[in-house]
Amino acid sequence: MFQVRFHGRGGQGVVTAAELLASAAFREDRHAQAFPSFGSERMGAPVTSFCRIGDKPIRTHEPVSEPDALLIQDPTLLHQADLFAGLRPDGYVLLNSARGFSELGLGDFAARHRGDRLLVVPATNLALTHLGRPLPGAPMLGGFAALTGAEDLIGLDAVLAAITDRFAGEVAAGNAAAARAAFDFVTGQLEAVTQHA
Repeated sequence: MFQVRFHGRGGQGVVTAAELLASAAFREDRHAQAFPSFGSERMGAPVTSFCRIGDKPIRTHEPVSEPDALLIQDPTLLHQADLFAGLRPDGYVLLNSARGFSELGLGDFAARHRGDRLLVVPATNLALTHLGRPLPGAPMLGGFAALTGAEDLIGLDAVLAAITDRFAGEVAAGNAAAARAAFDFVTGQLEAVTQHA
């Protein structure tokens, strides 16, 4: 079973992103579940959401305490809580930022992990460009599909299908374009990391 934890703030689509990932997993003929953990339900409050993906039925409904992957939709949370708690040593981290881990004060953390599993993607900027709204969920999922490509977990086509199932018209098209752009961005980063390894 592959476990994903999402961190963000109310209004950023953190819960929707987890649901879209589960929907994409179903399209890949996998079992999946997604559910949120709310603190105070208000715009801007920290929100955590979870998604599990497996080849067998998933029976547990506990929060994800030892994630295989972290999707951090709001970098302002980085120094307010231990977002990396429980992350497996070979886990993936995708961070919504135009700045690198060192620039964000996470150089020591990054040095202890594989460079091809810790990447940033400017998801909010991509959402603004393609959707016109600062909703990073869809581009984070596009980036996640690229980042975990070696796991053969979720393909970009499944992510795009989940988006067009959930949304309609210009909203679907904008989210899909942002997801595609994030996939390409992360793919480019992975190629650069591999060349420097």
